[in-house]
Amino acid sequence: MFIRNIVMYLIAVNLLAFICFGVDKLKAKTRQWRISENTLLLIAVCGGSLGAICGMHIFHHKTRHRKFTVGIPVILFIQAIAAIIAYTVLQ
Repeated sequence: MFIRNIVMYLIAVNLLAFICFGVDKLKAKTRQWRISENTLLLIAVCGGSLGAICGMHIFHHKTRHRKFTVGIPVILFIQAIAAIIAYTVLQ
């Protein structure tokens, strides 16, 4: 049950990250209200790094910002290591 809840959370937060990158790109094109870079990064830190990377590449958004092109993959790497450690400890 615990693992299922974690998986559901990760699916939701990654979907949120993906959608946020798409919405922000649309808003950037139409010069409307934008989602702040800090919010996008916070969603990635909260577990949405894979969705953020997918959103960056599919929507071609924030791909010139080093903070995103380097930062989000680093966040994903750290999250993957943390997941492996947590998995081995819980076993």
